[in-house]
Parts: sequence; structure tokens; C-alpha cells
Amino acid sequence: MTVNIRPIGKKRFVSLVALILFFLCQQSLFAQKVSRVGTSAATFLKIGVGARALAMGEAYTTLAEDVTATYWNPSGLSLMNSKQFLFTHYNYIADLYFDYVAMAIPFRGVGTFGFFITYLGMPDIERTTVTEPYGTGEKVSASSFNMGISYARSLTNKFSIGGSFKYIQENLWHTSAKSFAFDVGLLYRTDFKNIRLGMSITNFGPSMRLQGRDLLVQHDIDESSEGNNGNINADLKTDDFSLPILFRVGISMNIFRDFFNMKNNDLILAMDAIHPNDNYEYMNFGMEYSFKKIIALRAGYRESFLKDREGGLTYGVGLNLRVMGIGLIMDYALADFGRLDTLNKFSLILELK
Repeated sequence: MTVNIRPIGKKRFVSLVALILFFLCQQSLFAQKVSRVGTSAATFLKIGVGARALAMGEAYTTLAEDVTATYWNPSGLSLMNSKQFLFTHYNYIADLYFDYVAMAIPFRGVGTFGFFITYLGMPDIERTTVTEPYGTGEKVSASSFNMGISYARSLTNKFSIGGSFKYIQENLWHTSAKSFAFDVGLLYRTDFKNIRLGMSITNFGPSMRLQGRDLLVQHDIDESSEGNNGNINADLKTDDFSLPILFRVGISMNIFRDFFNMKNNDLILAMDAIHPNDNYEYMNFGMEYSFKKIIALRAGYRESFLKDREGGLTYGVGLNLRVMGIGLIMDYALADFGRLDTLNKFSLILELK
């Protein structure tokens, strides 16, 4: 008896690998039993960027096909065909302000490179002490900073892969904590109605620990002895805190375009499942209706099924125009943060052919 074994093609192999990774990720997604809330550093890395993504409830792992992919899923950069620049600024909760600037440039036959900077700041506050409870005249500042580079490439017309490397720093007066991290993402378009599957792991890196001259103290290393020096200079050692690793798995589909062959209207439905290392798992849902790719209406729901969540409904609108050969993608989002109030968020993308 003769058995003919046909070698599997490259495209089929890549598709098979993508599906296996997707389902393996799905199986491990809901295994976490303890929330570990408040056990990570640099939590500003979890603040989403791009008003389109925020208006769609942050269900954006498979939809990040522009410069915002530097945050959500770096593999999405591979689907760009023009240069893009992103500018995001908005007031965050508790008088904090947040800025995210990014650029992405595709190179034919090589891939797409991206660069991004994140900054979270706050107004300076008056320093007080036990002896001077009304202030010493000094100002105390705190801020968080992140910068990095991304690269993505399409391995086939269906499968893309990408990654980012970033430097992270948090500052509190005269102390600081530093680290670095990696992001990895996959994006796969299935043969059935172009349904998209995506996965990303972000902020994977070593722990952070505060260091600086504010932790210098004078200490008596042997209080039982009368002859020793009681003013030995010493360093207070703080605990190490892990980075806020986020594991995302998503799926999305274009209902009007791919199911009903409609050209001028489209309806996108998206869903993400998120596994953080410092909270319980949850899901995000989003939808977008667009007309002639010019105007879009969006809605979503953040942090579904999360215990003690502060996320909720999101809404937004987008406008895509071209002025003097420059594309202007202007997006607005309104996000409900529960007891932390409702936030207005804007973003602008400049697109150069």
C-alpha cells in the first residue's frame, strides 16, 4: 500500500500556526484566580491611545492597522501603506495629563518601523513635613515616561507579526525607577469573510525599583552598643514591582463589507479578551458604523465581567478628510470611568502618501 503525503504549503503552515497560537492563548486566558490589584509599577502603560480605539471600548487588538498599533498590537503596522503621525493629549483622572506621540513609516520590501513617546504628568505639589505641615516652600513633582521603537512585517497576505522595544522610567521627586520591556503581536486574516484574529503581549520585562537620594538615611547599625557611630549613611531599599503585562486576544469582522458586499457603508464588530497580571480577566466590546470612509460613529463597553470595575460605556465619532494632499484623521471619544468621572479624549493622525 502506498501513502502519498503532500507537503504543506507556506501559507497553510502560517495559517495553522496562527490558529494554534490563538486557541492556546484562549485556553489559558481565564486561569487567573487572584486579582493582584496594585502589585505592579508603571501602570500608566495601560492607558489606551487613539480616540477611535477608546470609543470602541478598547476592543482594538485586530483593528490597529495604523500608527496606533505601536500601542495595541505592533503587527498591525505591517498593513500601513503611508506615513502616519499621531498626536494625543487629554486630561486624565485626578488632575493628571497624558500625552502620546507616535510615527510610523512603511518601507517597501522591508517592513514598517514605528517610534513612540508616552508621558504622564501632574502639577507640582507643596512639600510638607511633620514640623512644617503648611509647606516648606519646596515643590514635589511626579511623572512617568516611556519611549520605544516598533517593527512589523507581513509574512503572507494573511499573516503579520510585529514587536516593540521600550524604555520606561517613573520619577517621584528625587527618586526614580527604570526598566525596559518588549511587546509582541500577531494578526491573521482568515479565509472566511476576512474575519480577523489577533493576539498581543505587551510590557514584558524586568521589575522596577525606586532608587535615589530621597532614600538616603542615617542609621545606627548597633543600637545596643554605646561606642559606635549612630549616624552611618545608609540606603533604604524598596521592593521590586513587576510591569503591568497585558495579554490580549481579539476577533473582529466587517459585517456590511464582507458579508453583504456593501461599498459605501460598513459596520465593524470587535471583541477582545484581556488577561492582565495585576487584575482579573475581562472583555472589551466595540462597534463602528462608517459612511464612505469619511465619517464614523462608534460605541463600546470596557472591562465587561471585571469585578469592581470602573470601566463602562464608551462613545465617539471620527472624521477622515484630505486637505492639500495631507490626510487628517480626527477622532473623539467619551469614556465612562465610573466613580472616577467621564473623560473626553481627542486624537489626530496626519497621513502622508
